[in-house]
Amino acid sequence: MDDSQRTSPEATPTGGPVLWCLLAAALFGASTPASKPLVDALGPLLLSGVLYLGAAVAVAPWALRGLGALRTVDARNLLRLLGAVVFGGMIGPVLLLAGLALAPAGSVSLWLNLETVATAALAWLLFREHLDARVAVAVALIVIASALLSPSIPDGGVAAGLVALACVAWGLDNNLTAVIDRFTPAQVTFAKGLVAGGVNTAAGLLTTTTAIDRGDVGLGLLIGAVSYGASLLLYIAGAQHLGATRSQLVFSTAPLWGLGLAWLALREPIEPAQLVAAALMAAAIWLWHRERHTHHHAHAPTVHRHWHRHDDGHHDHGHRAPVPAGRWHSHEHAHEPVDHEHPHRPDLHHRHAH
Repeated sequence: MDDSQRTSPEATPTGGPVLWCLLAAALFGASTPASKPLVDALGPLLLSGVLYLGAAVAVAPWALRGLGALRTVDARNLLRLLGAVVFGGMIGPVLLLAGLALAPAGSVSLWLNLETVATAALAWLLFREHLDARVAVAVALIVIASALLSPSIPDGGVAAGLVALACVAWGLDNNLTAVIDRFTPAQVTFAKGLVAGGVNTAAGLLTTTTAIDRGDVGLGLLIGAVSYGASLLLYIAGAQHLGATRSQLVFSTAPLWGLGLAWLALREPIEPAQLVAAALMAAAIWLWHRERHTHHHAHAPTVHRHWHRHDDGHHDHGHRAPVPAGRWHSHEHAHEPVDHEHPHRPDLHHRHAH
């Protein structure tokens, strides 16, 4: 068989990326109970900025490494990064805060469930992600579960529209982030953290009317480093392998992790609706993970950088020092044209039309 028609393994390994997204969800979910004491001290806007700046500081040593390679980054990836930063770090938070000013937090929490729907719809309409019936049902289960976790307070009008637009902005952010393949996850996290942190911190400082305690700021930076920095880095790495919709499905479990920590650390009670939501989320992840999408497809030659391993049928390049086939590692590498058939998901290599 010709090299350009070699057969891939049974399926691209996804166990690692799923675990990365689960860990990202757990770290992000923990930020809610961990930062709860700081909300009154710093205010939601300033706290949001401090958390994002903590993320930028945490990943800076890795983000600033190998900057020389960025001279060859193409305009497409620059635009994707710019779009992710603008939509996810600026437009989304501003629209959310505008909605919060017009409606109770409980209502806004409920409306934020639209992010999963927006991510899936945009992935299918604009980013060529294949969505089968299993994934569609999984999205519905996640939305129902998220609704069970949110207090239902009937409000409508302008506030709901603003929050819906924020969800669309974050849906674009999720999809753009999933297809960035020339910046490392650390560099994407650094850019998002620096811009979102700078904008929100500046706005918070301009609007605050109380004294700011340095200890509170330091604690906020620490929480941001872990719950935003490490979480974003893991999520981005996972999204590059699972696609925006599937990674968002896993990441949507974040509220459950927060509830678990609140129960353990703050002794907040667990209610029956939360247990039902947990079961629905587990069912959703199990359902989409059982999907099997396979057909004949072709890969064009490309050069990019992302976490990969050498047992997936797509990465057979050599190294000066031998690398075990099943070890995850990241560096810039090239792909030759390949024509084959195997089960796959909409990762960086499988964005073909259907």
